[in-house]
Amino acid sequence: RFVTPMFDLVAPRYDDFTRAFSYGMDRGWKRAVVRELVSRAPHGARVLDLACGTGDLAFAAAAAIPHSRVAGVDASSRMIELARAHAARAVAPAFAVGDMARLAIADASVDAITAGYAFRNAPDYCAALREAARVLRPGGVLVTLDFYRPVSPLWRALLLAYLRVAGNAVGWWWHREALAYGYIAPSIAAFVSWQRFRDELIVSGFDVETVRRFLLGGVAIHVAVRR
Repeated sequence: RFVTPMFDLVAPRYDDFTRAFSYGMDRGWKRAVVRELVSRAPHGARVLDLACGTGDLAFAAAAAIPHSRVAGVDASSRMIELARAHAARAVAPAFAVGDMARLAIADASVDAITAGYAFRNAPDYCAALREAARVLRPGGVLVTLDFYRPVSPLWRALLLAYLRVAGNAVGWWWHREALAYGYIAPSIAAFVSWQRFRDELIVSGFDVETVRRFLLGGVAIHVAVRR
């Protein structure tokens, strides 16, 4: 009820925001996601990008994996509109509005899944992880990128304070709505650490191969394989 209308609002400038807000680090993190994906996904892989937004990860996956079939799903209809507008100019992924916790996809039918800033925004991230495990074939790979709740109280306080002040300021400046980006800090505070997310991946049916941490654990890439 809250997150989807908010993403509809910010969709036209969301990509600009993620790059500016991370001082350009978002590009490097997403390149790392694609490298992890390419090293594990077969040629012709069927790839699903969860919470695809305007499609940056989905387009990158389609370009990097020969003969791949890539689909993107997002709860925001405005994000999907923008992704489809980009897709009209190239051979590109298929995009659809959908709920990552209730995917209209057959069991064990996907070779690989990417998820950038996805599970933190799900009402029940554990349910969404179980759904990802359902649609992913045994041996298939899941690569996630997200912000996590730092374990260190001092670093957590500093990081969240920055995200709260900067997010509120940019949200008001660009959209006249502080919560447009100000929500990020409380969403991280209410989320889990990268360690807890790793443990939940294991419970949900994955073997975690690697975890790459950035910003002292405030951001992480998890690479997991479906058992």
